[in-house]
Amino acid sequence: MKLYQITYDLRKQRDYRSLHDCIKGYGAWCKPLESTWVIATSQTAVQVREHLMSVMDRDDGLLVTRLQGESAWYGVGTQVSDWLVAELNRCTV
Repeated sequence: MKLYQITYDLRKQRDYRSLHDCIKGYGAWCKPLESTWVIATSQTAVQVREHLMSVMDRDDGLLVTRLQGESAWYGVGTQVSDWLVAELNRCTV
């Protein structure tokens, strides 16, 4: 499994529900910040991008970045922090 950070800007129509449901469909996810999610999947970044683009508009923005190695965060809450630590440890082995 790999960890990916998903960051987006929904600009005009802002169909958050469809995008959030699509992200949650990966099963292993957390939402550390307002427009940022982290998922665990065996897919590539391109596959994740293509899957999420299927529910986004042409004017929206999307960044899918693989997380590995050194990480740090602040102000995301204990539950998110615990999830990130566990998944980072599992995915980098």
